[in-house]
Amino acid sequence: MGGMGGRGGFRGVDEEAQRRLNAEAPHVRDLGRRVVALFRPYRGRIAVTGILVVLGAAIAVIPPLLVQRVFDDALFPVDGSGPDLSLLGVLVGGMIGLFLLSAALGVLQTWLTSTVGNEVTGDLRVRLFEHLQSMELGFFTRTKTGVIQSRLQNDVGGVSGVLTNTVTSILGNAVTVVSALVAMILIDWRLTVIAVVLMPILVVVQRRVGQVRARIAGQTQESLSELTSITQETLSVSGILLSKAFNRQRTESSRYQEENRNQVVLQVRRAMSGQGFFAVVQVLMASVPAVIYLVSGYLIAGQAGVLTAGTVVAFTTVQARLLQPLMGLMRVALDLQTSRALFARIFEYLDLTPAIVDAPGARDVADAPGPIGRIEFRDVVFRYPDAASDSRPTLGGVSFVAEPGRHVAFVGPSGAGKTTILYLAPRLYEASEGTVLFAGEDVRHLTQESIVDRVGIVSQETYLFHATIRENLRYAKPDATDAELEAACTAANIHHIITGFERGYDTVVGERGYRLSGGEKQRIAIARVLLKDPPILLLDEATSALDTVSERVVQEALDNVAKGRTTLTIAHRLSTIIGADVIHVLDGGLITESGTHAELIAGGGLYAELAAQQMAAARIEGIDEDQPPADHPERRADRSP
Repeated sequence: MGGMGGRGGFRGVDEEAQRRLNAEAPHVRDLGRRVVALFRPYRGRIAVTGILVVLGAAIAVIPPLLVQRVFDDALFPVDGSGPDLSLLGVLVGGMIGLFLLSAALGVLQTWLTSTVGNEVTGDLRVRLFEHLQSMELGFFTRTKTGVIQSRLQNDVGGVSGVLTNTVTSILGNAVTVVSALVAMILIDWRLTVIAVVLMPILVVVQRRVGQVRARIAGQTQESLSELTSITQETLSVSGILLSKAFNRQRTESSRYQEENRNQVVLQVRRAMSGQGFFAVVQVLMASVPAVIYLVSGYLIAGQAGVLTAGTVVAFTTVQARLLQPLMGLMRVALDLQTSRALFARIFEYLDLTPAIVDAPGARDVADAPGPIGRIEFRDVVFRYPDAASDSRPTLGGVSFVAEPGRHVAFVGPSGAGKTTILYLAPRLYEASEGTVLFAGEDVRHLTQESIVDRVGIVSQETYLFHATIRENLRYAKPDATDAELEAACTAANIHHIITGFERGYDTVVGERGYRLSGGEKQRIAIARVLLKDPPILLLDEATSALDTVSERVVQEALDNVAKGRTTLTIAHRLSTIIGADVIHVLDGGLITESGTHAELIAGGGLYAELAAQQMAAARIEGIDEDQPPADHPERRADRSP
């Protein structure tokens, strides 16, 4: 997000250089074989399509041969007799019948190819989506959302035409070209030599053009990826708020306009690349009949064998039918070369290996030796994958135990490693060294699904879908009854607010829940966790972004949720974790202090210093720490349009 300060931009990156690097398609081994493998589940329908294509192509060559008979036997018999109307009727009827049969086969063939091609495209898109779902959290923190969306939409969409039409186009055009050449040879081999003498040159030129188009295709998709990323960043609710808050709408529009101009140029280059080549091919192929007429004149004048008018007309008719399939084959070859870059980008993502996977023989948490709800860290060290090798680790050897049903809190300055601990506990990240134990078992020996099933997370940034409150709640438990929804919302102190809405639980919350206040969103998130009913609760500064009134209400809801559950809390405001069973103070990736609130205050360390700072701030603001919690429904954000 944000404006661009020069070509390098605020990111400090030479975007032109980066784009040139990205435009080079990644190398993917056995790419052609892997693309062909996409069609394997549809072998039966492809075989039927192939038969229809061969029949249609073969039938298309027969009418020109009938034309020769129409001229030489029916209209202008070589023996000098008059027109044979009965034979003419049979031949014309046969030609019309063949045209009808060819059209019927074409309709069926189009339906089959469209069905197979779109299903293969759909399979590829779902396969890519599911693979991305399996990637570790770190992949998404270092990759732009817009780039990921571009791979799913633009790249897969870009190859859909190839997947839909390539097989039938290659087969149909190849059969047509071969059968046409055979027919031309049967009609007159000398004229055939003249007609095909330029083909080798055209093939060489076509290959060069295809390489240029493939390079442009890679650049075009990279530009589309950047456009998608800009759109996702700038037109999201958060992006719009940011640009309006800093009055940067014009800057963002200029940024989008610049990339859009680049996209337009690339699209024009992509559209025009090869057009000159095809124009030359078309002129040459269209000029062949004129050359044939000239050569035929010389052959007839020189008495070089019998060459009838029917032979010349039939030959030029067949040769004319050769133009479209020949150009079709060349276009397919160019499309394949162009789409190679797109397929490489898609398979590059499919070949990504998730950093966190279940080990062979991983077992369910239910089979772990310890009690469910017990979390232990033993000398855990963590470095982010993209961190410099000589940099200080985020966690430098953390050890602690959270017994079932206990409340363990973590406090400390920003960057101390608090959130990292919360992500390591359910194995959203993998420890670089040391061991994280869940229910007495190393998390690497447990299935990820069984771990996550027993964990509920409430983060500072609540994510709600653009859907109704009911649908957002049922994300945790799709089969939850209305009574269960209401019970969870009552425990989360939000039921009375929801029932005050005009549409109640069917109220649409807006993009990311922006029609609700921060406190209301947090309480809906808490109710969603309650529906999941996990034995372990992870709270990542769940109240830090709220005002004092909302914080008290949400904290009361959190206290209700935490009863009887193992709770790990990251706290910014120390008042929210005074009642924790144990508080760990992190500083520089290490636990420097541990104890209850009273013990840490008495210890006079970093915790006592943080507490003193917050108490001073509270006195400045005139806040009474003993003030009872309050709710102000008249201030609810749902009152706004």
